[in-house]
Amino acid sequence: MSDVNSDTNPSPTHNKNIRTKLKILALHGYRQNGTLFSGKIGSFRKAVSKYAQLVFISAPHKVYTDDGAGDEDVRSWWFNAEDNTYSGKCLGGPAIGFEVTLRLIEDVVKEYGPFDGLMGFSQGACLVGLLAAMQQKGYLPYTFKFAIFASGFRSGSLVHKGFYDEDIDLPSLHVYGESDSIIPKEMSESLINLFTKPIVAEHSGGHYVACSGSIKDAYLDFLHDRYEDIIESEKLQKKD
Repeated sequence: MSDVNSDTNPSPTHNKNIRTKLKILALHGYRQNGTLFSGKIGSFRKAVSKYAQLVFISAPHKVYTDDGAGDEDVRSWWFNAEDNTYSGKCLGGPAIGFEVTLRLIEDVVKEYGPFDGLMGFSQGACLVGLLAAMQQKGYLPYTFKFAIFASGFRSGSLVHKGFYDEDIDLPSLHVYGESDSIIPKEMSESLINLFTKPIVAEHSGGHYVACSGSIKDAYLDFLHDRYEDIIESEKLQKKD
């Protein structure tokens, strides 16, 4: 099982009768891990803490440097080159290790879920998009009700091409940087176009999880609406 950490106790033993926050599975970018990602997005975690409990996991595949070193314990959700590297701009490559990642997330959902939503950054956001597309087609053994993307994009791997052939009917928030050179905004817009009712928030910065000013407001507005849809409706059902 991948390392799991959370803003609160991620133990699978929880009281399902008391729910005060949305539960979100957070997926890191390429050459990160769950702990590093959690540390890098402290402002985001603090901003959304009113509405959400974030659970962070690490991808299953270790990334090694050219000399074979891997001391940093940085990870990838899959590789799209035969030398076990990954680039979001790569088109037509493989998806080495993707099935392992699917099994990992299924196991995490079984042990620590269910999750109300998924959130991802960069390669993690690409993965969230793939999972949303797979859910739309009925391919997943679990469900989630919304998705948040930071620097998201479509996978260029050949085996993923077929997942993007229909619209995705899922509440979604897409945040990206106008000056992002790693994942240019055109790549994020290509993913956004798959969703039927996307909410889009653009910032002037680059490749990171922005969380200030209007971007922070966009997160809070989106999560407030999801909170009303999910948590409040559950409370009303229990009263009935």
